[in-house]
Amino acid sequence: MTGWHVRGRELDGSRPLVMGILNVTPDSFSDGGDHLDPARARERVAEMLAEGADLVDIGGESTRPGAAPVDEAEELRRVLPAVEAAVAAGAVVSVDTAKGTVARQALASGAHVINDVTALGDPSLGEAAAAAGAGLVLMHMRGTPRTMQENPRYDDVTRETTSYLEQRRRVAEDLGVARAAIALDPGIGFGKTVAHNLELLARLDELVALGSPVLVGTSRKSFLGRIGGGEAPKDRLAASLATAVLARSRGAAVFRVHDVAASRRALDAADAVLRSGR
Repeated sequence: MTGWHVRGRELDGSRPLVMGILNVTPDSFSDGGDHLDPARARERVAEMLAEGADLVDIGGESTRPGAAPVDEAEELRRVLPAVEAAVAAGAVVSVDTAKGTVARQALASGAHVINDVTALGDPSLGEAAAAAGAGLVLMHMRGTPRTMQENPRYDDVTRETTSYLEQRRRVAEDLGVARAAIALDPGIGFGKTVAHNLELLARLDELVALGSPVLVGTSRKSFLGRIGGGEAPKDRLAASLATAVLARSRGAAVFRVHDVAASRRALDAADAVLRSGR
C-alpha cells in the first residue's frame, strides 16, 4: 500500500496505521460511558496522540451485538463536540457513523474520514465523503447490530466478504469517492462466528489483493475471549495484539484499537521483523 488519501493528506502506507477508538456512548461493549464527558474525551484524544495514534475514530452509536439504534439528533449531540476537540488537538479524525447527515456535519466540523459499518447503506454518506474529499471505510456486516449474531451462515466467508466489499467499493466510486480514499474492513465480529473470524484473519491476504488499504478491528472483541483471550473485554489485550500482528503479516494497513500504546509498539516491532525478511 502506498498511502491512504484522506482530505488532502496522504497517510503513510509504509508503516502500520493505528486508529485509536473513542466511543462517546453509554453502551459500547468495552468502554461504554468512559468518554461521554467532553472533557474526558479531550483528555483521551491527547493521550492517544501521545501514545502514537495516527487517527482517532469517534463513534456516537454502539455497534456491539444487540445494540439498539440511536436517533440522528442524539448521535450528533454526542459526536460533534468530540470531533471539534480532536480536530483542534491536531488529530486525523475518523467518525464511525452510518448516517449521511451525521457524516456531513462531522465533515463540516473538520473530520477527515467516515467509517461506515453499513458500507453505504445510506448513499448520501458516500456523496458527503466525495464532496469533502474525505477518506471512507467500507465494512462488511451480515444483518444489523441488533440481529447480526443470529446464526450467521456463509458458504465461503472470505470469498463472500471480499466480493461484497469489491462491489461496495464500485458503488462508492460511482458516487464520486476516489479509490485512493477508500479502505476496506472485513468486519471481524459483525455477523460472524468465531470460526468465520479466524478464517477471515488467516486468509486476509485475499482481501488485501483488491489493492485498497485493509482496516482490521479485533481489539477486545468477544471471539478472543472464546479462544482463551480473557473473559472481560479489558483482559483481552494479549489476544488483541496477537491478532493485529497476524493481520499485519497478511498485509493489513490500518488497525482500529482501544490500547494505542501497546498496539503501536507491537505493530512497529512486527513490521521491523517483516521488513528484515524482504
